[in-house]
Amino acid sequence: MTHATTPRFSVNPDWAKLPLFDRKGWKRVRFGDVVENLNETERDPAKAGIERFIAMEHLEPGSLHILEWGNVADGTTFNRRCWPGQVLFGKRRAYQRKVAVAEFDAVVSGDIYVFAPKDNRLLPDLLPFLCISERFFDFAVETSAGSLSPRTSWSSIANFEFDLPLLDHQRRIAKILWAADEVLLRQQKRHETQMALMHSELAEIFAGRIGHSGIQQFKMKSLPRGWDSLTVTAIAKVVRGSSPRPKSDPRYYGGTVPRVMVADITRDRKHITPSIDFLTEEGRKLSRPVPKGTLVLVCSGTPQQVGLPGILATDACIHDGIIALTEVDKRCRTEWLFHLFSFSQSFMDTTATHGGTFVNLTTDIVKGMQLGLPSLAIQDEYIGRLSQLERAISQSNASVISTRSLLRTFAISFL
Repeated sequence: MTHATTPRFSVNPDWAKLPLFDRKGWKRVRFGDVVENLNETERDPAKAGIERFIAMEHLEPGSLHILEWGNVADGTTFNRRCWPGQVLFGKRRAYQRKVAVAEFDAVVSGDIYVFAPKDNRLLPDLLPFLCISERFFDFAVETSAGSLSPRTSWSSIANFEFDLPLLDHQRRIAKILWAADEVLLRQQKRHETQMALMHSELAEIFAGRIGHSGIQQFKMKSLPRGWDSLTVTAIAKVVRGSSPRPKSDPRYYGGTVPRVMVADITRDRKHITPSIDFLTEEGRKLSRPVPKGTLVLVCSGTPQQVGLPGILATDACIHDGIIALTEVDKRCRTEWLFHLFSFSQSFMDTTATHGGTFVNLTTDIVKGMQLGLPSLAIQDEYIGRLSQLERAISQSNASVISTRSLLRTFAISFL
């Protein structure tokens, strides 16, 4: 995978001198009146000198910058061409908010529209913000068709209506919005740096200190003096969740007892507060209730999900796609196990069983995992170091979310 390094846009307007807009002279237009959906194709991209391709997975939700791409030399069936400055809009699953500005020649997926102003009534620098505005996304989602993979059509979104500012207003609005985007880009890079530091710290602490004797690629290394080598089953009881049947039966579902789902763990990451599914008291009796503070692991899902750990922020039942580690030995902090499994999550795919789309991590596999366990004092020292990084990551992520929301608010107020 190839990564971009330098943003294309960099502006720093004098915010205090920017006037308010009274919208006098703005004209109501249809999106298709001022924007064209380009469909220029290149039968042989490599022969035409095009080196890169852009697929849906290369468009990052909430970012106008293309930071990853594929290489045409590695093979691609894409032939729709884009040029620098044109706007790429993901028409499949529009709710994912995938919009970016092309910063190089490329060919793109058929699920990506290539937009450009039709004439000089709309400035190219303003078009991407029109496409990320809340109203435009809502319209794209509402006009999408298809159950599993809904797509919006050009004929539909061409009918989106908005008030087109005067050109002088467009220039000043674009400066404000690109300045906000520049702030967002810096915050995202800071967040990525902190995430990399966390990964490095986890590797320093845990590399070679978790493994499985039956799997060649997942072996324990020698431990520091004073560390114990134990299996998970020696320090915790490993149990799998269960779900009442039949599914959605009102006798069991729709009550007030929270049930942890895989999506709760992938959303919250560490301190898990179930908010998706709830059981009745009868449903609770047929499920697996576990107490607040329990470590849970995703045991059935995609390779990116399986092995993800979390710590319950409340008493809850667990879904049958989740394993819990209960009755943890007093020699081991639950948070130590959380960080240990966080570090090893990317390796879980090698230990799990595969069946079609989903990967399954059995209780026997988890029970047989070996781990290095230092004294409680050492555990607390490492947990403290990691907690500092977690706080910095949380703060930087909050800044990204806040600025991204502010950017959408600006786009809404202007467009």
